[in-house]
Amino acid sequence: MLNSKMLLAGVCALLIAGCTHPDAVAQSETSAPTQSVIKTSLAQTDNGYTILRDGDPYFIKGAGGRTRLALLADSGANSLRTWDTDNAKAILDEAHKHGLSVMLGLRLGHERHGFDYGDKDAVAKQKAAVREQVLKYKDHPALLAWGIGNEVDLFYTNKDVWFAVQDIAAMIKELDPNHLITTVTAGIDKEKLELVLTRVPDIDYLSINIYGGLESLPQDLLDMGYDGPYVVTEWGPTGHWQVDRTDWDVPIEQTSTQKAASYRSRYAGGIKDAPGRALGSYAFLWGQKQETTPTWYGVFTEAGYPNEVVDSLYYNWNGEWPEVRAPSILNFTINGKQAVDSIHVQAGESMTAELKLKEHQDDGTTIRWEVLPESTDIKAGGDPEARPKPVEGLFVKDNDGTLTLTAPTTPGGYRLFAYALSGSGKVATANIPFFVDGK
Repeated sequence: MLNSKMLLAGVCALLIAGCTHPDAVAQSETSAPTQSVIKTSLAQTDNGYTILRDGDPYFIKGAGGRTRLALLADSGANSLRTWDTDNAKAILDEAHKHGLSVMLGLRLGHERHGFDYGDKDAVAKQKAAVREQVLKYKDHPALLAWGIGNEVDLFYTNKDVWFAVQDIAAMIKELDPNHLITTVTAGIDKEKLELVLTRVPDIDYLSINIYGGLESLPQDLLDMGYDGPYVVTEWGPTGHWQVDRTDWDVPIEQTSTQKAASYRSRYAGGIKDAPGRALGSYAFLWGQKQETTPTWYGVFTEAGYPNEVVDSLYYNWNGEWPEVRAPSILNFTINGKQAVDSIHVQAGESMTAELKLKEHQDDGTTIRWEVLPESTDIKAGGDPEARPKPVEGLFVKDNDGTLTLTAPTTPGGYRLFAYALSGSGKVATANIPFFVDGK
């Protein structure tokens, strides 16, 4: 529980909202576990706060997602996070099989989707539905914590949502005294944090979604007066709302190499460097999804190949690199220009793209190219988006990282994607936006 000392000390915080919602649910036929419930709690010591699981200190090394759990465990993780209870029994069983705990999400309605927290009947029905889920899964040995809602504060106006969250937290505390309870916010300013701390006293710690800005989070929280425990429940590449944009106002995505570096620096600054306060984290996203682009947030391609970020997470969790690593991108240009140069071409113009790589082992690399129109199906908060259809028939010549192609004939914004796949099945990815001006 966030105690009174923490309430007084902790009226503060900073954050930049994240995006959520995982890739498709993996099915599992794993048999039910035979072990009994494993108790988790939050302890305060002279060195700060720590999670105790089965009586032992437990630092969360996790990722958000529900697929490829064997690889997650082999990479050094000990936990995963979900956003809802869809297929929860299979996920919990599979996690337990691989020695992973689960922060199980309890989906709540969002104001931006039409849920009205002023509707007492709707709020009561939601609480009753959550109660059924808690009773169903509370004794599973893989369960670590309950996550009540995810970013219910994103674009909200009705602050009564926090009373609803507290009502559920108090209920869970009574139904299940063996597991931790938290709620996840989409960016916390001082007003919002005060609301959470005062209106939701039955959560055990803060859960924070943050992308760019994670490195300075521990000091920023201290500067604002909060020295209590927290878990970073989403973090990863620089968000599409935080990056530089082209002169036609589309965001410029980091390469997988740049993302991999940011996963290391952000983990070190925002999580590892705050012992006794940071209880661990869940990296985003252990899976694949379309959000702005098909490659922005997932650590796997649509074909299931792990990118460089998986290697960085391995490094974060183990303190050393995996034996086999993904290729790295040294440079990617169109007509000799970088993405930040706001590249314009004429319809039907001949273009030359060059991709320069660093290979970490001699296993051969194959490059696949794709041109997609700029996505127009942009949502908020990780809501599902449609993937643009590729433009076919543009490639003229492909030779060892140099591609000759013809610009599309329809004016507008596009992206050229490059996927560099090693012989060992790991990938580097990059894309460059370009704009076809027309003849």
